[in-house]
Amino acid sequence: MIARTLTIARKELLHIVRDRRTLAVMFFLPVMQLFLMGYAATTDIEHLRTAVLDADRTPQSRELIEAYRASNYFDIVGYVENEETLARMVDDGEVRAGLLIPTGYGEDVAAGRTADVAFVIDGSDPNVANTVYAASQQVGQAQGIRFIERRLGVKAEDMPGVEVHPRVWYNPAMKSANFMIPGLIAMVLFTLTIMLTALAIVREREQGTIEQLMVTPIRPIELIVGKVIPYVFVAFFDVLEVLAIGVFWFGVPIHGSLSLLLLLAALFLMTSLGIGIFVSSVANTQQEAMLVVWLMLLPSIFLAGFFFPIEAMPGFLQALSYLVPLRYMLVIIRGIILKGVGLEVLATQVVALVIFGAVIMVFAATRFRKRLE
Repeated sequence: MIARTLTIARKELLHIVRDRRTLAVMFFLPVMQLFLMGYAATTDIEHLRTAVLDADRTPQSRELIEAYRASNYFDIVGYVENEETLARMVDDGEVRAGLLIPTGYGEDVAAGRTADVAFVIDGSDPNVANTVYAASQQVGQAQGIRFIERRLGVKAEDMPGVEVHPRVWYNPAMKSANFMIPGLIAMVLFTLTIMLTALAIVREREQGTIEQLMVTPIRPIELIVGKVIPYVFVAFFDVLEVLAIGVFWFGVPIHGSLSLLLLLAALFLMTSLGIGIFVSSVANTQQEAMLVVWLMLLPSIFLAGFFFPIEAMPGFLQALSYLVPLRYMLVIIRGIILKGVGLEVLATQVVALVIFGAVIMVFAATRFRKRLE
């Protein structure tokens, strides 16, 4: 049995090596995804193009403009003379924000009165708008504190009040890459193994070679195991590849056990390989297989919490997300890499993966065996 299974695995490995397109997808697609996620899929908003309408033109107004410039959130790219010009620049996408300082701002500041300014934000992208909204208020409040300190001749920390000292755990710099790259490892395990396993088996059926295999002494279970073994090694190579680039290029720290991470990744492979085998049992061509794969992948990606927090979803979608195995693997990988936690914390997720993996693999293998027979 072992010899026959290894023979099928060797045959599949030779096919992978000889198929340059498949080889490129296996090893270069994760790298491309990694750099796209690491650089493009980020919520770190800085150096936003900003225009200024300074109707006051006083030292106080120039000081406020410099405060916004120094915050690193805003790049002052131009000054306008009227609101119409500012509106046109926002409409055309030349700037994403605009600071409007009215006449009399300097007098109000000098007299100790409340000085009002306006800040226009392009809200077409809510993620950017929320960050800019908070940053604009933060800079304004900091400038207001400076005015109070000068007027009263006392530092803000010496004044009575509540002082909050926030501490960010696990990701102190709040880098998006530290959140996205661990999630990408789960994505690579999930997407590549499903697609490659399904396509490999369906390709045999499409080319008519699976019938030739079945007239040999090879049993269905040996065929299944032999076909998926090479893709297990490919998946682990891709995981190590993404980990190495994430650590040495993006500086993502690994706080937990790497051996535990790989062990639970192997457990998760039961689920993804089972889904790939199931797809191969319902599809007759590679095109059909790809359609079924994406029909399964898209809901999983969006419901698992890879891009958007599950807590922000409607209640029925949160309940539906419990049926997505990728959700549990994301918690495991981010918990090990970012938080350094162990099995005692991840027990619930591990049990869920065991149940999903066992049920999906048994169901998929049974269905596939019946179709072959």
